[in-house]
Amino acid sequence: MGAFAQLERALIRDRQREGIEAAKARGVYHGRSRRLTAEQVALARADIDAGVPKTVIARRLGVARQTLYDALGGTTHAT
Repeated sequence: MGAFAQLERALIRDRQREGIEAAKARGVYHGRSRRLTAEQVALARADIDAGVPKTVIARRLGVARQTLYDALGGTTHAT
């Protein structure tokens, strides 16, 4: 039974991938939108340069710290 389940899942993933590729070719698939705008990231960088803790900046922007780190280009978990 497990082998059939794996085969079924593989077929589903193939169909999903093909559907996404077709949507991209039509220009209707853009993926997930960004959580922070370029302006928000620029303001966050200025705050970081001014010494404001990243935790405070993330809370002010209404996002998780990891989202802020990702937007800044780093994926470290340190504050």
